[in-house]
Amino acid sequence: MKVHSWMGGIAVVALCTTGSAFAAIDAADVGDRLHFDPDRTMVGLDVRVGVGGLTGDLGARTAPGPLLGITAGAQPWRNLGIEAGVEGQRLPIDDDRVGDEQAMYRYNLGVLAKAGPLVLEDKLRPYVGVGIGVSYLNATDGADTLYENDFITEVPLAAGLDYRFTNNIYAGARASYRLLMGDEFADAATVTLDPDEGNPDGNLLNFGLMVGGRF
Repeated sequence: MKVHSWMGGIAVVALCTTGSAFAAIDAADVGDRLHFDPDRTMVGLDVRVGVGGLTGDLGARTAPGPLLGITAGAQPWRNLGIEAGVEGQRLPIDDDRVGDEQAMYRYNLGVLAKAGPLVLEDKLRPYVGVGIGVSYLNATDGADTLYENDFITEVPLAAGLDYRFTNNIYAGARASYRLLMGDEFADAATVTLDPDEGNPDGNLLNFGLMVGGRF
């Protein structure tokens, strides 16, 4: 019950009290009006694997790489849920100047709100989502003369499918397009190669599969 209440409280605060228009509204009152019951809210934990890469100019400096993530989620309402998770990803650097086996490692922390209906006897849920996150990019030692460690802000836009095998076991697939802000990690490499080219930009496109359980 304590876990359910804790996850449900996060959902209420994150989805119902953001913005100055909700500053004076009590979170518990909002939950009551939306028929939120923390004791009946399903919470879960899943592990996901996938692959993805940077787009645009940044995609010309890197190659697609694998990812691994762990996510905790709650479904406070039938068609609306929220999740928070951590993710790690290796993005190989495609640059002859830094040698082989060099990469940028991405460590991400983020939250995502998801909306979608249950279909096929309440077993399948297609959904779309939007969120916010922050990542730390860490260059390997052989690449750090041209590629910098950097913090970036991400705005993930997601679309996916979840399938429930039983009341407690589920699996799914997702595609996410992450808008990146503050992506200066490759600026020095670009200026060194071509002073007239300008700073590179791009976003991140990932695909993943996951399996998890609810309790």
